[in-house]
Amino acid sequence: MHSPKENAEYYLSVGETKAKLPAVKAIILGILAGMFIALASVASTIASSTISNGAVAKIISGLVFPGGLAMVLIAGSELFTGNTLLVIPLLARRFKVGQLLKNWVCVYIGNYIGSLIIALLVVNGGVISAFSNQVAISTITVAVGKVTLTGTSALFKGILCNFLVCIAVWMAYMAKDIPGKILGLFFPIMFFIISGFEHSVANMYYITAGLLARTNPIFLGAAQMANESLNVGALTVGNMLLKNLLPVTVGNMLGSIVFIALPYWFCYLRDSGKTTAAAGKSKK
Repeated sequence: MHSPKENAEYYLSVGETKAKLPAVKAIILGILAGMFIALASVASTIASSTISNGAVAKIISGLVFPGGLAMVLIAGSELFTGNTLLVIPLLARRFKVGQLLKNWVCVYIGNYIGSLIIALLVVNGGVISAFSNQVAISTITVAVGKVTLTGTSALFKGILCNFLVCIAVWMAYMAKDIPGKILGLFFPIMFFIISGFEHSVANMYYITAGLLARTNPIFLGAAQMANESLNVGALTVGNMLLKNLLPVTVGNMLGSIVFIALPYWFCYLRDSGKTTAAAGKSKK
């Protein structure tokens, strides 16, 4: 595996390649990543939907969901939350701010398109009707819970989430083989799922699937019967964007930049340019 310093230097070239992707490729690879994370969300929902013990249900979800990030990193795709680490090569002056912003916007759009595709296929394909509509109940309930979070809660849970997601990405890059990468990313992702933190790309699927499921009278009726106090009226596109995705996305960015990107850049890369310059002068 790479040492922490070697990993920081390795990520400079990785990040530079990502930031310089053409917009079309960034969107397409973003779509793939959105689909991978959405499929992990589907599987974790199905796996935990019939478990009445909340703690056990979260553990089961936590064991399943890391497969999504494994697909993203090993198969090769672009995930917005992971790409917030591009601040590291930006600080090392490997590319300009405009290239960073272009990558973030294109990948974010791609991630949502991928999430939407999976949500449409899953809901309209009847996948969430499994276990006598228990999966549909979970899908709608989870979505309502996410759009009724307070702004502060969504922000803070977003910070905590991407702190863990980006250390998972960082550890995966440290490994030089596939088993090492999977092991490196597994536990931080499991921790964020068990803890109930908020991931903007996963929420693109969770809330969109809930919105789509709500339009089906059978799924909606099952959810309301299971929980009469469920505030299904709060499940709107506006609330998805303003009450969840906006604060969670900001939180995800802060968690990555403040707790991962800046510390690793400061400790391992801040003086690398000075060291190189000094070495060049000494040779002269």
